[in-house]
Amino acid sequence: MVDTDVTATRQALHGVAELVVAGPQYRQSGTIRLRVIPGGFGSIAEPDVRVDGAYLVAGGVRVPLANTTIADLATAAGVHVGAPAGLYDDGSGADPGDEIDVDANAAAYLAKCLALGDAALRRVEPAETPVLWPEHFDLGITAHEINYGVSLGDSWLGEPYAYVAPWQPRSGEFWTTAPFGAAVPLRERGDVDSLAAFFAEGSERARLDPVATP
Repeated sequence: MVDTDVTATRQALHGVAELVVAGPQYRQSGTIRLRVIPGGFGSIAEPDVRVDGAYLVAGGVRVPLANTTIADLATAAGVHVGAPAGLYDDGSGADPGDEIDVDANAAAYLAKCLALGDAALRRVEPAETPVLWPEHFDLGITAHEINYGVSLGDSWLGEPYAYVAPWQPRSGEFWTTAPFGAAVPLRERGDVDSLAAFFAEGSERARLDPVATP
């Protein structure tokens, strides 16, 4: 399910995650970490702001993510709009005045991708808690100097994908699928068992394969 609705919805949700959820949370509670929840994602600390499907939920208010702007959503949620300041250079590129029109089916699909990634990451590394990072809007963990995660899509691949990225690049066939390590579209790993197997294979290959030479 990779189409214009998914791309537009992903970009809209990225802006909301950064400017309406992570930014206010950082200013009040000092962290930008977000979490996967049933139907979407949300803050881990105050203020409690969540995305549930095609709705923003905060303080008992449930606002449609349609025919509105990021600034208006922040006002409805009772938070000050804006990304976390001074922490990173990249981000969603969204502005408070950007119009939001989230497709409900696309939002449900992206929420399913996040839930799949969260379950698979917890299975492979039970001691780690997956974090949804607002900068690149990807869900990830780090263990044994290896980054594992699920991206909802970006400029490298415009659809949801899973990745394994050792801090020190490795040589070998497994590592030829992405410039940063190994990656696979989620449509090819559509269940927890299959996705967890990809992460486990990446862990094993990182242990056995030699470090790449410059």
